Amino acid sequence: MSGNREGSLEAPTRHPLNWQDDSFYDEPQLFEELERVFDICHGCRRCFNLCNSFPTLFDAVDESESMELDTVPKPVYWDVVDHCYLCDMCYMSKCPYVPPHEWNVDFPHLMLRAKAARFKKEGASTRDRILSATDTVGKLAGIPVVVQAVNATNRSKAGRKLLESTLGVHRDAPVPRYHSDTARKRLKSRRMADDSHATATPATTGKVVLYTTCYGNRNLPDLNEDLVAVFEHNDMAVALADKEVCCGMPKLELGDLDAVARSRDINIPVLASWVDQGWDIVAPIPSCTLMFKQELPLMFPDDADVLKVRDAMFDPFEYLMLRHRDGKLKTEFANSLGTISYQVPCHLRVQNIGLKTRDTLQLVPDTTVEVIERCSGHDGTYAVKKEFHEISRKIARPVVNKVSKAAADHFTSDCPMAAEQIAQGLDEHSAESPMGLLRQAYGI
Repeated sequence: MSGNREGSLEAPTRHPLNWQDDSFYDEPQLFEELERVFDICHGCRRCFNLCNSFPTLFDAVDESESMELDTVPKPVYWDVVDHCYLCDMCYMSKCPYVPPHEWNVDFPHLMLRAKAARFKKEGASTRDRILSATDTVGKLAGIPVVVQAVNATNRSKAGRKLLESTLGVHRDAPVPRYHSDTARKRLKSRRMADDSHATATPATTGKVVLYTTCYGNRNLPDLNEDLVAVFEHNDMAVALADKEVCCGMPKLELGDLDAVARSRDINIPVLASWVDQGWDIVAPIPSCTLMFKQELPLMFPDDADVLKVRDAMFDPFEYLMLRHRDGKLKTEFANSLGTISYQVPCHLRVQNIGLKTRDTLQLVPDTTVEVIERCSGHDGTYAVKKEFHEISRKIARPVVNKVSKAAADHFTSDCPMAAEQIAQGLDEHSAESPMGLLRQAYGI
């Protein structure tokens, strides 16, 4: 294979997904591309210590008859696909052959293409459909009478054994608590937020519409309440969109791209109308901001409203630091936070906005943040599946060890699911949200 083995020094760029073209799902064309990319990965191996996709591929090559890709059984290709949870770290931090390099390697989106081709051909298991149906499950589990039964089942050993035997959800995997008193119910008055005191800066409007996310709405409503408290303390107006559904990330990871399109058809017009009225958008879960910033624009590159929402979507701490840069963030804090072990989620790292959570928390006097830039192995659904849970724990182990050795006053991560995965391996620490920590520092 010809080409520059030194890789490209230019910034990575993403090509739009041609997911609406029949060739995207053509199996012979798909396997031709899998073979091409896998052969490049085999010759490079820089990603050996990321997710389990790469060890699965490299071990299969090393154990094959020729010790090359040509004698690797094709079913192994699907094992590689199954271990990819689209964290994007190989693309953004490791691979020297991403576009604009002539070899044009986009491993995560090739895995996405394979997942989509299989979904179109075979559909998905009941377990995978349920785990990715966050709105449906959340609405059912959030019914006041039902929520008590669901939470009790999830906390009992018998209930977890039943979930494992019936749905393949590992009995030891952290599963979220559900709330009938959702964040949107608690914050509904902010649908008509008073923006009279909001002040615009060169980078921000000072008015944000909060996309609460499935998890932040039904599983961890405090996440949104803390965000609203901090933003309003800093004289920003916060409003709720009239309607929201799942961003589509769980369905994207399943390969159900038509379901992603249906979510876009509901979310984008609503959010775009807020942008037209001069509002910015924030979402408390990194995977959701990434969905609007990257994945939807790559699926719908010609949709003006999708691009409009992309440009108005911010990570909350990214937004706070922009306000700070323009002199609009209050830095009078009531409490110090001491030492903080902070795990940076993969879906935040690949947004290329820098360590804004760390930078914000370190504005608090007598506060030190130790940054851990390693994957938790969770991915929303990967870690809860029976067949992948132990592997996910192995991926998380270096983070667990670092947090344990640090013995910090607090442990936090922007992703609550990653935080729970890591906290499960700790003896003393429980996970706290970074926005909750900032609210503590403000004393509000």
